[in-house]
Amino acid sequence: MIVCKSPAEIEKMRAASALVAEVLGELATMVAPGVTSLDLDAAAERMVRDAGAEPAFKGYRGYPNTLCASVNEQVIHGIPSSRPLVEGDIISLDMGVKMDGFYGDSAITVPVGRVSEQARLLLRVTEESLWRGIAAALSGGKVGNVSHAIEAFVRSQGQYGITEGFTGHGIGREMHEPPTVPNAGRRGRGPKLVPGVVIAIEPMITLGTAATDLLEDDWTAVTTDGSWAAHFEHTVAITARGPWVLTARDGGAAKLAELGVPCGDPSLA
Repeated sequence: MIVCKSPAEIEKMRAASALVAEVLGELATMVAPGVTSLDLDAAAERMVRDAGAEPAFKGYRGYPNTLCASVNEQVIHGIPSSRPLVEGDIISLDMGVKMDGFYGDSAITVPVGRVSEQARLLLRVTEESLWRGIAAALSGGKVGNVSHAIEAFVRSQGQYGITEGFTGHGIGREMHEPPTVPNAGRRGRGPKLVPGVVIAIEPMITLGTAATDLLEDDWTAVTTDGSWAAHFEHTVAITARGPWVLTARDGGAAKLAELGVPCGDPSLA
């Protein structure tokens, strides 16, 4: 069952989500050759706990860390390691927190120093597909509208893979709630989006195959052909006026304006 949140509950989710955005912003400045994902994980946990929140991922179904840190061909759920990052890598940083009973969740993919043009375009296409999906998350529409917007943009950009088996999700008092938010689909399909629904939208796009394998750690998903992958995610509240991006500092206003969509009004959640 999809649980709609009240404006007061969404305000609490905004606080949790703002902390996620702040921590990811700090981690992005730390990414550099020689840094390890374990370094980033330790910094993330320290910042989260100093803010009076709990790391959402640590201990979740046995996951051992605060961050999911996925490098190059690792698509999602990469466990932080002592491997130093090198110039030209890309690293996805996925993190959630629990604060005051509610969750926030977001992901970014960051270049390590100077990266190839192919990698740079992968990051651009993936992040833009996320925003196209957010722009389609309108009250009265369907989840399939979000899925279709992501897929249509990615397909228009060339030969990219949309990974299979991983989706966005509802979020609130639990990290994962209904509805499932696929990264490909048809308009007009799926659950209806109404004010108070909060979803995490998260395309995971590759330079090659859509197929993935699971490593022996039972967490890290990698592309079967070794192609690189990027992952971007925002937590988004549906309001009567438009989507309100809880994990964006401006609520998503600037980017949504570029796409011709009004930013959500928290009072209309």
